[in-house]
Amino acid sequence: MKPTALRRQLLICAAGLALCVPGYAADAAPASGLAQALEQAWRLHPEAAALEGREAEARAQRDIAGGLTPEPGSLSIGSRSDRLNRNLGMQEYEVELATPLWLPGQKAAREAAADSHIDDVAARRTALRAALAGELREAWWALAAARNAQLLATRRLDTARALAADVGRRYKVGELSRIDANLAQAEVHAAGAELIETEAALLQADQALRTLTGAAAPQDMAQEAPSPRPAQAAAAPAEAHPLLAAAAAAARSARARVAVADESRRAAPELALRVVRERGDFAERYANTVGIQLKIPFSSSAQLRRDTSAAQAEADQADAEMQRAQTRVRLDTERARRALDAAERQLAMAQDRVALSAENLRLSEKAFSLGESDLATLLRIRAAAFDAEAFLDRQRVARAAAISRLNQALGVLP
Repeated sequence: MKPTALRRQLLICAAGLALCVPGYAADAAPASGLAQALEQAWRLHPEAAALEGREAEARAQRDIAGGLTPEPGSLSIGSRSDRLNRNLGMQEYEVELATPLWLPGQKAAREAAADSHIDDVAARRTALRAALAGELREAWWALAAARNAQLLATRRLDTARALAADVGRRYKVGELSRIDANLAQAEVHAAGAELIETEAALLQADQALRTLTGAAAPQDMAQEAPSPRPAQAAAAPAEAHPLLAAAAAAARSARARVAVADESRRAAPELALRVVRERGDFAERYANTVGIQLKIPFSSSAQLRRDTSAAQAEADQADAEMQRAQTRVRLDTERARRALDAAERQLAMAQDRVALSAENLRLSEKAFSLGESDLATLLRIRAAAFDAEAFLDRQRVARAAAISRLNQALGVLP
């Protein structure tokens, strides 16, 4: 291969690396790849399937709280006679219909607790989906980085083979030494070993994403659009973030259970309607009597303290977790913003570094073709050019990942 042809191929490879993944460009449009992957991952998430049952449980609890009685009524049927002893004809039949009654304020407290439980389940669903989105985003960009590394290693191996072929030809005609030919072959082996490592890393990253979504990742892994929420974060309501909404809903549900415990000072009273049909002996006619019975259980201060203290402990814990969630969201958002700023600055520097490395490579190739430089210098400069290209690709992915992490910190789903 002629030196001019080799230089042309190297320049084409360098340009190709910069354009190989157009989805990582700084002005990329919003993509639906992550959103589609999130839907696939959500369908396979084990906890998502259990939320249907949680919602049904919460709605059943709301139906119970909205009923006329706290628990279903009961029917009792009994009979008495003297057949086993005197057998004088004494007979008694008794039917009792009993139903528990709401304590004052208990019905409203349970209805509020049931409504807050429904809201809690819905908020937990959104928070779980947001957590899954964060896990998916990390796996998504890890795969993108592995793909870039594998592509760069492939191009490096192709270029090393082309250079080794050219050096071998010039060695045979006596233009280069045996050391130069060995150096060129060593570069081929090094590039081949790097390709094997990147292929293994690519397989691992692909399987990690496939485990979440159950499907292969698309070829075009375009970046997300930056969320417009950072400028409005100070004025945005706290519950706009899924994590904060879930923490607030859990705190409200815990406080509602405290109210239920306060209103449930004793077991439910019971009202019974009793009907008795009886006679004293065979000579008497049956007589019917109707009665009403009210059963009022005594209150236990120890039991009340136990139930109220347990509910209050859950409420205090939920309030503390909500405060921690607020702090966590604020710090995560600040860290994600700083990381995005750093990624953008590094991307700009990486672009300048690639331009300088490409120019150095062009001059080194020209000097090598004219015999003014040795092969070791060319290999060193070419390795620096590949390192610059690799760093640029990593920074493109790092910037895209930083945008996703900022969206995740702000609670924005793909």
